[in-house]
Amino acid sequence: MDSEELLAQLADIHLPAEVSYWPPAPGWWVLALLLLGSGFYLIHRIMQLRNLRLVCKHALAELDTCYHRFTGAEDDDLGTLRLRYVNEFNSVIRRVALVHFPQANVASLGGDAWVDFIRQKGDSSGLNDEIAAVLSFGRFQTHCDVDVDAMNSLGQTWITSLYLGNQKNSEHEEAND
Repeated sequence: MDSEELLAQLADIHLPAEVSYWPPAPGWWVLALLLLGSGFYLIHRIMQLRNLRLVCKHALAELDTCYHRFTGAEDDDLGTLRLRYVNEFNSVIRRVALVHFPQANVASLGGDAWVDFIRQKGDSSGLNDEIAAVLSFGRFQTHCDVDVDAMNSLGQTWITSLYLGNQKNSEHEEAND
């Protein structure tokens, strides 16, 4: 056999088929699933933070309502007004604690245990001895003498620290200025 005969027997060079974009390689499927999962997690986390901010905003609004009721009251008996504010303040703080710590038996706490709970769970830097005494036993008194402004500031700081961590609620602070 001649070399030309051998060359004639050879088939032409066949180019491989073009690479298809579909279906993608398994690595692309894994990447797509990771991106999709990360996207769902991110959306879920954003919604959680949005809900926390919303709940915090409502709790702070309720605390502000109590404070405005105190400052806008025309009753001459300041002791009675302060006592009513202390009871309303205690109620708001306790409801926030019940929502935020449902398994902590918050509803049964009273006296020094309630004040200790407030000190342990949130930013209680504004909690002085006077406010602590009023929170412990003030609602059982007939007359109350407490700095309502300091107490309101404590409530705002405590609620904000529970829901937003160390972030400051600058919108709320700017609204009060």
